[in-house]
Amino acid sequence: MTRTQVAIIGAGPSGLLLSQLLEVCGIESIVLERQSREHVAGRIRAGVLEQGTVELLRKAGVAERLLRDRLVHEGFELGFSGRTLRVDLHALTGSAVSVYGQTEITRDLMEARAAAGGVLVYNARDVAVAGFEGEHPRVAYSHEGRRHELACDFIAGCDGYHGICRRSLDPAAMRSFERTYPFGWLGILADVPPAGPELVYSTHERGFALCSMRSESRSRYYVQCPLEDTVEAWPDARFWSELKGRLPEPVARAVVEGPSLEKGIAALRSFVVEPMQFGRLFLVGDAAHIVPPTGAKGLNLAAADVRVLHQALAEYYRTGRRSALERYSEECLRRVWKAVRFSWWFTSIMHKFSEDRLDHRLQLAELDYLAQSRAALTSLAENYVGLPFDRPL
Repeated sequence: MTRTQVAIIGAGPSGLLLSQLLEVCGIESIVLERQSREHVAGRIRAGVLEQGTVELLRKAGVAERLLRDRLVHEGFELGFSGRTLRVDLHALTGSAVSVYGQTEITRDLMEARAAAGGVLVYNARDVAVAGFEGEHPRVAYSHEGRRHELACDFIAGCDGYHGICRRSLDPAAMRSFERTYPFGWLGILADVPPAGPELVYSTHERGFALCSMRSESRSRYYVQCPLEDTVEAWPDARFWSELKGRLPEPVARAVVEGPSLEKGIAALRSFVVEPMQFGRLFLVGDAAHIVPPTGAKGLNLAAADVRVLHQALAEYYRTGRRSALERYSEECLRRVWKAVRFSWWFTSIMHKFSEDRLDHRLQLAELDYLAQSRAALTSLAENYVGLPFDRPL
């Protein structure tokens, strides 16, 4: 039987980041991932980073390329009623966000773990967790035709919404909260310059649209679509036409069309499970909570969980005290619920939920109020750049 201090299930950004931070603190870990290394490295996800996430990556020693290549955005635009409203994040909060693709973060973390000699087991099948309610957790898995068992002090479930860690828990021991939204996002990636220097979130009587980017030469665009739609029903020509039709005219004119490199439809949901700790097993990121992508909180919330957990583990191994570990769930959930609220609110004012004309007018009235109220705009900006943490990094 192999032994480590922390067994990490899942080699996405949260699992890799936790492993890297534990390494910095002198704590051993082994990461198990059911997918191949190539699959993990090729996942294309969002990349709007709060400053707190940037600082965490800096502490982990993996921010060199991020700091060199990122796009720093001190604001974004809201499109409605044929016009745009710029939300000046820096003027309202003194902070900003960074655009740097999650694929690049994963690459940086993979390279750092390899350089440090970190143990990552890809293609780990039939993972099973046990013993976490007592003092001796263990993880069993199959790899290259053999069954293995891993003894550990703690288990971190960084294996996402469909992962084994949450599914291994007694349903009676937790409460789940979930809301599914009656639409999806159709997104494309294209090697064309962005429509502007900052993100544009636009609402229209036909639905929501978003102009985003991964770099100065690669753009990411989204339109709201029915959940039952298929990618095949959206050839590139239809997508570009619909996108431009939902944007204020000056933004639409700036859109550069090009062939899609990647295209997909994503469902939107809000989901939270309480608590996030079960004995010596801790749920991290999407294993414990999902938010609509509107507020760009998914990756940042996962990083916030990692921040709290690695600090608590470092305190335990340094002093033997478990008080910080016992507060993990409470501390994380305070932030999670605020992000769930913000993501729900932002989604609710920017998307078309029905054919009811009153609903659309109420959305426009709220956006117009934002345009006239510095207090309301400050609240939006504070949530967008990321709320402060309870403890310093």
